[in-house]
Amino acid sequence: MTRWLLTHPDALAESDRIQLKAVLANCPELGVLAKHVRAFAHMVTDLRGDQSPEWIESARASADLPSLSRFAHHLERDLDAVVAGLSQPWNSGVVEGHVNRIKMLKRQMFGRAGFELLRKRVLLT
Repeated sequence: MTRWLLTHPDALAESDRIQLKAVLANCPELGVLAKHVRAFAHMVTDLRGDQSPEWIESARASADLPSLSRFAHHLERDLDAVVAGLSQPWNSGVVEGHVNRIKMLKRQMFGRAGFELLRKRVLLT
């Protein structure tokens, strides 16, 4: 079910699309959730952060989906960062990759050698 909701409708197999339609017809809450998930995915993929205040307001109005409402409430707490993150094409993926590599090296060397050897390994890799 989660995969069906998180996959773009055009990318779903015909059998999955039929099953999803049947499930959504039997559970109106899931239909509302699917609408919100797809709108949020559209905002993320198309960098439409300017639409986030409206999305947050409609998600918070969904009283029958308390988890979605809480998610929207937490997004609203730092709305400027959310709008910027959903609007700008930049990300910190490269930096996070380097941090992950350094942490891995540090874990490998824990208790084995001093700072100088760790420094050399970081600089050489």
